[in-house]
Amino acid sequence: MSIDTSKVATTTSGAVSSKPTKVGAVATWADERLGLGTAMKKNLRKVFPDHWSFMLGEVALWSFVVLLLTGVFLTLWFHPSMAEVAYQGSYDQFRGVEMSDAMASTMHISFDVRGGLLMRQMHHWAAMLFIAAMMVHLLRVYFTGAYRKPREINWVIGSLLLLLGTLEGFTGYSLPDDLLSGTGIRAADGFMKSIPVVGTYLSFFLFGGEFPGESIIPRLYTIHVLLIPGVLLALIAAHMLLLVSHKHTQWPGPGRTENNVVGYPLMPVYMAKAGGFFFIVFGVTALMGGLLGINPIWKYGPYDPTKITAGLQPDWYMGWPDGALRIMPGIESHIGGYTIAWNVFLPIIVLPGVMFTILMLLPFLESWITGDKREHHLLERPRNAPTRTAVMVSLMTFYGLMWAAGGNDLIAIHFDLSINQITYFMRVLVFVGPAIAFYITRRWCISLQRHDNAVLTHGRETGVINRSPEGGYSEKHEAVSAERAYTLTSRPRDEVYSIAADKDANGVQRPTGRLSGLRERLSHLWFADNVQKPTQEEYDEGQEHLAHADHDDHAELGSKH
Repeated sequence: MSIDTSKVATTTSGAVSSKPTKVGAVATWADERLGLGTAMKKNLRKVFPDHWSFMLGEVALWSFVVLLLTGVFLTLWFHPSMAEVAYQGSYDQFRGVEMSDAMASTMHISFDVRGGLLMRQMHHWAAMLFIAAMMVHLLRVYFTGAYRKPREINWVIGSLLLLLGTLEGFTGYSLPDDLLSGTGIRAADGFMKSIPVVGTYLSFFLFGGEFPGESIIPRLYTIHVLLIPGVLLALIAAHMLLLVSHKHTQWPGPGRTENNVVGYPLMPVYMAKAGGFFFIVFGVTALMGGLLGINPIWKYGPYDPTKITAGLQPDWYMGWPDGALRIMPGIESHIGGYTIAWNVFLPIIVLPGVMFTILMLLPFLESWITGDKREHHLLERPRNAPTRTAVMVSLMTFYGLMWAAGGNDLIAIHFDLSINQITYFMRVLVFVGPAIAFYITRRWCISLQRHDNAVLTHGRETGVINRSPEGGYSEKHEAVSAERAYTLTSRPRDEVYSIAADKDANGVQRPTGRLSGLRERLSHLWFADNVQKPTQEEYDEGQEHLAHADHDDHAELGSKH
């Protein structure tokens, strides 16, 4: 039988359509010039681990997207001007009242633009959610040790995002020029003037003259819609690029090591999940904006320097420096013809700067104290790093107490207490409370470490009580699963830094600096009282004991039958 070979392929290349589609032609054209196909093919199949706590960062990201979308809507009608106008909108109580054009346009958005009030309130709630999600995400990263090498720079970027998000929120709620926001701007003017020597010049520059001037709202508007969002976008992009470059951290478990990632590919699994999660965040924000009122400027009225709102409170994320300001004793100094208002300068200017500096330095300080220079891609349970966990709980306690002090007047009113007594009490508690929180948290973590070791070596409690022939009672224990045992033992042993042991590869003692002794003492304190995981011999002995006890139980049960 003859075979016609004229139609047999002579190459091993894939079949190519003789008439490519228009979409394919455009994609080919772009790929040949930009090289997007190769880069996207690799990254779209990148594997990400799966855990509910990883979504906290996504909440912050999608909240920022909601902020951008609603913010664009608001810019179409908002007038960043302090020119005096007579309000002629549909809100009867203000008709004919003199106010700034910024306030009048905000009233117009709230009452005369279709969907305007919803967008205003969505924008404000999204800002609250954005900062809250960043804080919780930051805590998750810290408590699990995800900020260690090689992610120190990403931690710094995240801390800067939190700082800039806070400033962005302040500039945003200052724009309507109502009585509440105007009072906040008036306070900011006083804060700047408390800076020694240059404070008055900074205030004069920002306000374009003496407070309030006519430039502050336009300048805050520029900062709010252009300067800070641009920096935020750049930092978020850098944050995401470093996340992809370093690969995502994962919880320890069978098959998971420092050198791999166990999870699902970005496309299509995580793209679908991320898209759905965006709509969840958007929907929840829309529900909050539609059902929960926030910043009702028509209740406050336009800003008047001679008035102030009763029970004035800033947005929650500005509450802790406000609390520090309220409990700070009134101290002033007169040096070289300058008056230094320490009672304003220290709690508002110095304290936030010190707190954010400590926050950004935490991974570097831990690395220096412990001497740990390894890369870490597996997360740690908070209990397995007692001192690290206790440090953050101590900082959280300090933050929470300062935040509570910001409402000392409302606490006094609602609980019929003396505001002076509350102030004196908080002055002591902000120092004592963090120390108590540190001690309790550290001891709690160490107790949990002991419990984990007991579960590994003696098994978990079953709730089954056995009675021996002698009349004694004991609870039956059973060995934990192999997966659970892997999780409980998947942590390295603590290595305390020692000057004598600090030698190079040839066994030569490295030169020590003046801080080496301090580093050695801090390392001992960092790991003091930590409970190490059982050795292989201890684990095997415990398993043999459990197996023997289980055999005895079965033998006793058989003899009864």
